[in-house]
Amino acid sequence: MNGAGLSSPSLTARIAAALRDQLIAGELKPGERLSEAALAARFDVSRNTLREAFRLLTKDGLLRHEPNRGVFVAVPSAASILDIYRVRRLLECKALARAYPGHPAVARMQAAVTEGRARREARDWQGVGSANMRFHAAVVDLADSQRLSDFFAQVAAELRLCFGQLHDPELLHVPYIEMNAAILADLEAGRPEAASQAMERYLTQSERMILAALARASRIDG
Repeated sequence: MNGAGLSSPSLTARIAAALRDQLIAGELKPGERLSEAALAARFDVSRNTLREAFRLLTKDGLLRHEPNRGVFVAVPSAASILDIYRVRRLLECKALARAYPGHPAVARMQAAVTEGRARREARDWQGVGSANMRFHAAVVDLADSQRLSDFFAQVAAELRLCFGQLHDPELLHVPYIEMNAAILADLEAGRPEAASQAMERYLTQSERMILAALARASRIDG
């Protein structure tokens, strides 16, 4: 184990990235309390290193610290969701509008659509959600900007936390598998502007569905 003392920035960043990947994969749920001891053992790092990683993710809005209680996975608000979708429109629609069919990221979009369909057949809704995240990450990769791709990783983690608050993951994810496929088909056919417009409609529908589902869940829980 990496013992006591100062942790290296690169190690801290790697642990933060690993935790962010768990959020994107839906393995950590909104409101979940994180066990410092368990995660330090899992990653084979000191608690100091883990706390530094927690601080990075808290700054990003993915975790929250409660005095005398510990560190918890954040629970996005409706305002956060609106902002996330505002950012997604700027990133994804623009990336598609300027893309070309032969871009290497298109193959990753294809693989994500194939995986999403396979996960649907297996009724693995968490797997469907993870495939969907990979599809949209590949869309942002069309912009050929590592900074934008890195930024989207944070957005994707916040988005998965939004999904994690909903009680019906099948209803949330299934309609968008074929919408992803249709966007991909437009791009492959050399219609990037049509793909961009389809993504705009997709994001509007998705945003409305999430906000409506959260409102229903709030009424039920209340």
